[in-house]
Amino acid sequence: MTDEYWIISVPGKSTPEQNFNEVCQATGRDQLSQNHMLKIPDLKVGTLDSLVALSDDLARLDGYIEGITKKLTQFFFHDVLDDDRNRLAENLAVGPNGVDPRRYVTEFQWDHAKYPIKQSLRNLSEIIAKAATHIENELKLRSQSYNTVKQNLDSLVKKQSGSLLTRNLNDVLKKEHFILGSEYLKTLLVCVPKALINEWNAKYESLCAMIVPRTAEKITEDQDYALFSVTLFQKAEDTFKHKCRENKFTVRDFTYDEKALDNERERIRELEREQQKLYATLVRWLKINFGEVFSALIHIKALRVFVESVLRFGLPVNFVAMVIHPTRKSTKRLRDVLDNLFGYLDQSNKSRQEEPIDIPGVFSSQQEYYPYVYFKLDLDYIDMNKK
Repeated sequence: MTDEYWIISVPGKSTPEQNFNEVCQATGRDQLSQNHMLKIPDLKVGTLDSLVALSDDLARLDGYIEGITKKLTQFFFHDVLDDDRNRLAENLAVGPNGVDPRRYVTEFQWDHAKYPIKQSLRNLSEIIAKAATHIENELKLRSQSYNTVKQNLDSLVKKQSGSLLTRNLNDVLKKEHFILGSEYLKTLLVCVPKALINEWNAKYESLCAMIVPRTAEKITEDQDYALFSVTLFQKAEDTFKHKCRENKFTVRDFTYDEKALDNERERIRELEREQQKLYATLVRWLKINFGEVFSALIHIKALRVFVESVLRFGLPVNFVAMVIHPTRKSTKRLRDVLDNLFGYLDQSNKSRQEEPIDIPGVFSSQQEYYPYVYFKLDLDYIDMNKK
């Protein structure tokens, strides 16, 4: 199956099932799609002028809420779950029963508690818009807070790893590695390429004067370097550093500070605790609010279908809405089948306008035109099977 769903509506016949069965029979011969009825309640129509104005507003609101849904999902996936597709799939659920988003679309039921159908269409759209805006604003605050903590922690942890040339050395050094409190002597740390260790051992005492003999001690090593300590008189420090550079030995600038070491370790622990606390709260919030905003998106789609159907097919309200899920590589044939079924609805005697045209209140200049009311729902951003 594809990631896209087609939401269409056509004028009702004697029963809704008659329209639906026609589509199922026409598409079933070559298994072009899976089809589902879309049940939209009897909403308050209002005036045609109000529907024309609302049509454009709903189109903008549709795009806005879809954008929030994508931002929330991407933040959840990339920033919080570290691209774990299985965990994201477990957490993307909609409605009180926590169903998969695709199932929610194909088994859609209007939420009468949240969106009372006695309200005007304008009021319903404003209720949905207000809730979506609140979610977007809270997402900004929560994502900024979480990412700040995560970035600070990652920065500190990164300093604890990597090459001995650049990493923080606090976790590998101990007090006994240094001559501390001496007026004349100083311990320096030198990164030696592993290929040059024998050369270092042979010549470090002769790099310059005033090096304390036999004080070189290997503290640790990684894939490329070994870390040595060496003790010398302080007045020889600059000369020693210069000679090390000439021999491809790197002196690391480091001052042993036990208090700073303890503070840094505690800071990492604090950030880890803070991240864990934020993480647990954030996962719950994202799970709940993905369901909220995705539900709002599908309700907006339903409102658009209702409004466009009344504008396209007239009063009294009599249309049948469906969700059509094309199979892979079948979209062109499926479009032809639908055009053959419903081409009679097109008064221009053209089943499809190749160039976008603009008729206010019927479809925007950005919307493809077909004889039937048509909206596309693309769920590629929640498809966990994509690589």
